[in-house]
Amino acid sequence: MYLSLLKSLNRLHPRAWDFIQLSRMDKPIGIYLLLWPTLTAVWIAAKGTPTVANVLIFLFGVVLMRAAGCAINDFADRKVDGHVKRTAERPLAAGRISGREALVLFATLVGLSFVLVLCTNAQTVWLSFGAVALAACYPFMKRYTYYPQVVLGAAYSWGIPMAFTAATGELPAIAWLLYIANLLWTVGYDTYYAMVDRDDDLKIGVKSTAILFGEADRAIILTLQLLSLGCLLMAGNRFELGGWFHLGLVGAALCFAWEYWSTRSLDRDACFKAFLHNHWAGLLVFIGVVLDYALR
Repeated sequence: MYLSLLKSLNRLHPRAWDFIQLSRMDKPIGIYLLLWPTLTAVWIAAKGTPTVANVLIFLFGVVLMRAAGCAINDFADRKVDGHVKRTAERPLAAGRISGREALVLFATLVGLSFVLVLCTNAQTVWLSFGAVALAACYPFMKRYTYYPQVVLGAAYSWGIPMAFTAATGELPAIAWLLYIANLLWTVGYDTYYAMVDRDDDLKIGVKSTAILFGEADRAIILTLQLLSLGCLLMAGNRFELGGWFHLGLVGAALCFAWEYWSTRSLDRDACFKAFLHNHWAGLLVFIGVVLDYALR
C-alpha cells in the first residue's frame, strides 16, 4: 500500500518516482533504523510522557533528514554507483537526475527539517547544525577512511542528544551513553550492509569497515552489538528502567545472534537480510522502553 501510494505520485509529475528513489522513500528501512533509537531517546528524556509535539517533530525530522542524507550520498557516489551492481540503476548513476537537482533536493529537505527544529528551543537548534554537518560529510568519508560507518553512526545517533534538549532544555552526561550505544550498533549493522558491496568496493577503491575487518567481520560486528547492549544496560540502570526494558534488550540480543548465525556463509543476500533484520532489534528496545514506563 505504501509503495502504491508513492508510485501514484507519478501522476502528478512524470519524474516524481526518480526523486522518490533518490531520497530512498521507497525503501523505508533507513527510516526505521534511525527512528527507533531516536524515539527511544524521546521517551526516556521525557520519562515516558513525551509531548505530542516532540514526537511529531522527531518523527518527521527523521524522515526528512534520512531522505536528505540519501540525496547527498548519491551525489557523492554519482561517479562510482554505476560500477556497483546493487546501485547501478540509482537515478543519479543512471542519469535520470542531475547532480544539481540532487543538491537542491538535499537543501530543501534540510530546510524543512530546520523549520521543525525551530519549534523546539535554542539548545536543540544549535545541536541541529551538528546533524547537518555529519549528514553532509558522511558520504565523502569512504574516499579517505576505512571508518565511514563510524561517521554514519555519529550522524544516526545525533537525534539522541537533541531529544534530551528538546524535552528538558538540558543534556545530561548519561545521554551520551545512549549515543555511544547507538553508534556502536550502527557501525555493526552498516558493516553487514557494506559486506554486500565489498567485492565491488575493493575494485573501485571505496573504503569501509567491511574491508577493514576482513575475515573477522562477523565476530567484530557481534562484539559491537554486544557492547551496544552493554551501554544500553548501563544507561537503563541510570534511568531506572526495569523488566520490560531488559526484556527488550534480550529480544535485541536474540536478533543479533540470529544475524551472526545466518551470515556464516558470507552470502551477499544473507548479509543484506542481516542488515535489514536490525530494524527488529531497534524496535524491540523501543517497545521495551515504552512498556516499562507505561506499565509501572
